[in-house]
Amino acid sequence: MLPKRTEFFELLAAHSERVLAGANAMLRLITSLGVSQADVAALVQEINMNEASADQIKADLMTMLHKSFVTPLNRDQVYALTLDIDRVMNAVQDVAQAVGIYNITEVNAESRELASMAVEACSRLTRAIAALKEKERSDTTLNLCVEIERIEEKSDLVMQRAIKALFQNEGDDRAALRALGLRQFYALQEKVLRGCKASAQMLEEILIQNA
Repeated sequence: MLPKRTEFFELLAAHSERVLAGANAMLRLITSLGVSQADVAALVQEINMNEASADQIKADLMTMLHKSFVTPLNRDQVYALTLDIDRVMNAVQDVAQAVGIYNITEVNAESRELASMAVEACSRLTRAIAALKEKERSDTTLNLCVEIERIEEKSDLVMQRAIKALFQNEGDDRAALRALGLRQFYALQEKVLRGCKASAQMLEEILIQNA
């Protein structure tokens, strides 16, 4: 099987676009907490649909890798990047499912900030992958990867503030359980950003090898 050079890039781009769509829905979901339960349910479903679509694209990519004799990029790196992108999508879905699991009805400003940062990171990831097929745009891809890593580093401070705010005031056992649930929720949000960073680092490896 000798696929066109663009087919791998098109599937990688489509995969990352599903992740960005999911991240945007996640941001709207978190913004809706405490405002509209109907919107929350609809947005959880939207995220699940994007995850299912991303899974199909991942399966198509894996099939193409398995059947192709020649690939435009290192086969192992394409495989690793596909899995990294998939982990970001799964992390986004984990955040959505955690809303029901931990009965999250409201969040603090730091949680909304983390969600916004996740969208920024996923947006840059999508743009970086779109530029990957054009060698003359390698600097663009590299710069976007660096921006993703900086966003993830900044998110660590936001995460610390979010957790600190949870435990500033004493409360009863119910309040303590709620704080523990929110702490796990915020950790899942941070996982989205760590996944974006891992994807960016894999892109950097690809650029180095194909320079």
